[in-house]
Amino acid sequence: MVRRAFFAFWYLFKPPWDSGIPAPELVRAIAQRPPGRALDIGCGTGTNVRYLAEHGWQATGIDFVPAAIERARRKTRGLPATLLVGDVTRLAELDLPGPYDLALDMGCFHSLTAEGQQRYAPGLKRWLKPGGVFLLYAFQSAPGRPGMALTRAVVEAAFADGFTLANYEQGRGRPSAWYYFDRTA
Repeated sequence: MVRRAFFAFWYLFKPPWDSGIPAPELVRAIAQRPPGRALDIGCGTGTNVRYLAEHGWQATGIDFVPAAIERARRKTRGLPATLLVGDVTRLAELDLPGPYDLALDMGCFHSLTAEGQQRYAPGLKRWLKPGGVFLLYAFQSAPGRPGMALTRAVVEAAFADGFTLANYEQGRGRPSAWYYFDRTA
């Protein structure tokens, strides 16, 4: 409840994490793949959804803040994009237009409670096709440090069932990392 209020508050203004620029890691990833279906988990105002749709992808964005989805709808007007208000910890229960070839999470997973993280991965597994790619950006912490950051071991363990870590890159600026997972059968 507190997290929901925190994010809803920020969407009354311009959230500090909303650069309005697609992630270079996403740009690189789709340059190497033919367009298909993409899911942006915790899509915020839809910057990456818009970029995907402009590049031929059938893009779906999901966020639990209605104001963020409203901004995303304005940003993607006229493009092949589906935007939904929904709980990412209940992906398996949602009626999404998948399955997906690509999924992206830029800072959503690390903001979930441990219980929410445990529910997230099976839902993603349901919607991402075998052979699909999952790009995850998360704040990183050292083992035993509390806060909205995760260790590499925690992230890898969360996606151990149904996913293989294909690549890992340290983020720039604050301690963070990009994880590139392949969905296995």
